[in-house]
Amino acid sequence: MSRYNNKSIREEGSAEGGKKKYGRGKPSRPSGGVWAKKALGQHFLKDESIAMDIVDALLIPYTKEDEVAYEKGEPYKEQVNVLEIGPGTGVLTKYLLENKKIKLEVAEIDDESIAFLKSKFPQLLYTLQKRDFLTIDPHDIFQGQFFIIGNFPYNISSQIFFKILEYRDSVPQVVCMLQKEVAERLASGPGNKSYGILSVLLQAWYNIEYLFTVDNTVFMPRPKVQSAVIRLIRNERTSLGCDEELFKAIIKTCFNQRRKTIRNSIKPLEKSADSALIQRLESTGLLDSRPEQLGVEDFVKLANTIR
Repeated sequence: MSRYNNKSIREEGSAEGGKKKYGRGKPSRPSGGVWAKKALGQHFLKDESIAMDIVDALLIPYTKEDEVAYEKGEPYKEQVNVLEIGPGTGVLTKYLLENKKIKLEVAEIDDESIAFLKSKFPQLLYTLQKRDFLTIDPHDIFQGQFFIIGNFPYNISSQIFFKILEYRDSVPQVVCMLQKEVAERLASGPGNKSYGILSVLLQAWYNIEYLFTVDNTVFMPRPKVQSAVIRLIRNERTSLGCDEELFKAIIKTCFNQRRKTIRNSIKPLEKSADSALIQRLESTGLLDSRPEQLGVEDFVKLANTIR
């Protein structure tokens, strides 16, 4: 398959711009007719160029037949399923809908946002409904695989990623904006202080790329922290080659005591303290390391040694 830049197939659209002031400690002014709600972790992106860059970061596959259809102005024979999480005021939605290769569905729990999106995008009028990504089964929306994109609420971004892991064989790609600190943690590798539990769990199944930083001045209301955009692409792994539940338990146990060496932090998971097990663990050469020094394969090795 060939890919060509989404910008080359985007129709010209009007830009929405301008910054608005909001009172400290007061509700933010409506962004496009929607009030940002603190309880939902809403911070609406107002920069159109950044919105376009986020949508363009989603690598949509195109075949030669698609390129011919585009040149002739004909519809694509097949579309790519895309789920947008938390569209808010539709700043990403607008550009996603302009790409006719994309079959778009959204997951939004804010009634005000849903009403606004239906009025702004008539093509969503009959398909847009209230959906909580954390509780729905995406297979009720899509048959087969689907990409995910969105400006993830800071307060539930980790929960979203754990849900994505549940559907990892159905989600080949994710492009998302989230808190910069979290983005750095997910994209960092062994040896980095920010490397943690979710870093290992996600990197077991995805290649993660830190794309760019987003300043907090381009949001309404302005968050206290910086944001960043990352891209996750499903790797070729089909199996960990170990007990997956034990693999996860080891990672969580070790990182919850990250200052300790593996030798000390792993003791609660040892089924027995017989000399044979101790000898096998010693043979891994990992016991004197700390969890942030270990990669996915190292944790797989520990799981296979303990089981």
